[in-house]
Amino acid sequence: MGTEAAGQIVRVNLGPFRPYLVSHPEHVEQVLKTEWTKFAREGMFWRPLHRVTGQSILGDGDGWASTRKILAPLFTPRYIDSLAQDMADIIDECTVGLEGFAATGRPVDGAHQMTTIVNQAVIKVLFGGRISRDTAERLAPEFATCATSIGFRLLFPFAPYSIKVPGDRAFLRSAKKIDEIVYPLIEQAQRENSRNKEVVSALLSARLEHDGKADLRQVRDDLVSIYGAASETTAMSLTWLWSVLHDHPDVNARLREEIDRVVGGEPVRPEHVTRLPYLRMVLQELLRVHPPGWIIPRQAVEDTEIGGVPIKAGSQVLVSPYTTHRLAEFWDRPHEFDPDRWADEKAVVKHRYSFFPFGAGPHVCLGQHLFYVGAPLVIANVLSRYRPELTNPQRLTPVPGASVRPKEKLWLRLHPADGKRAA
Repeated sequence: MGTEAAGQIVRVNLGPFRPYLVSHPEHVEQVLKTEWTKFAREGMFWRPLHRVTGQSILGDGDGWASTRKILAPLFTPRYIDSLAQDMADIIDECTVGLEGFAATGRPVDGAHQMTTIVNQAVIKVLFGGRISRDTAERLAPEFATCATSIGFRLLFPFAPYSIKVPGDRAFLRSAKKIDEIVYPLIEQAQRENSRNKEVVSALLSARLEHDGKADLRQVRDDLVSIYGAASETTAMSLTWLWSVLHDHPDVNARLREEIDRVVGGEPVRPEHVTRLPYLRMVLQELLRVHPPGWIIPRQAVEDTEIGGVPIKAGSQVLVSPYTTHRLAEFWDRPHEFDPDRWADEKAVVKHRYSFFPFGAGPHVCLGQHLFYVGAPLVIANVLSRYRPELTNPQRLTPVPGASVRPKEKLWLRLHPADGKRAA
């Protein structure tokens, strides 16, 4: 998308409107960092999303600034590391749960399983032990429905919300079910009034300290925004991984060798992750080729210009990591999947804003540290137990939504690994 323009500003024809596509790192820096106040998270791409996330970390303005200040301490590397062992335990438990598929040879839906495992880990971080596994598993498909049912609203932003359009009923039904799950968990945490380290308790305490009260609607918006960002992006990145490993057997073999050598017959622990440098390289290349945020929408709030191109107030601007990560000026062999390019991470990133899978500037995604803990734990757990085989290899069709997911299902047959760990 847009690589033919070699980083120049282009206008994209999306039916009734024509947003500006921004991909050159210098232009990315301008929109997301140096002049970020001129480009707000408002307009046609954000309005449908805010119907489920509310006004929180995915918003803008004073409310966003206040929320960011409250949430930031809960997503530092140190704080996430304090939750890493809990994540490792639940991911290990979920991976053990796939033994039945390995024993019978029945293929599993790769996207569904990645979503399920990531969902359980994120839920553990957010809510601790307050939610049953069955209830947690009901949350993921409702978010998936919300993420995939807003396509019509994105393409036809001028359709009034008083009129039901395709996808609206499914969206509203799922948003209601999300509330029915999340609100009781918040109320339970409020009654317990504990100072546990899971996010809901810490968030309630922070809101009380900052605001003098804990507005349950605001806490709900905070948690739903965090959950949506953390679970959807990680699950979709891991879904693409299995097709990539099938297409690159050398990468697959080297990754398995490293995990087998470091993890051995033990359960995967957070300290293993620091000793898996090739896994880190594979993840970085996966984020380059399949960034979780395929576009970052903004709306110009005043007349300005980008790269000499006049941009009128009210214009839609689409910053595209997907395109930037494929610009030949900044990436050697940009369309090849090559984890070895990340052997020297400082050397490979030729411009600070040529690689930004989690956004950049004041709105950079708080959940990136959660990704770098959770994603390696999932991969290491699956590959230390199983040898996944993609049973229906094919060219995948990216389907844009809140993130980019493949249109086709990925069916994986899980062969037991040699020397498989005991359940």
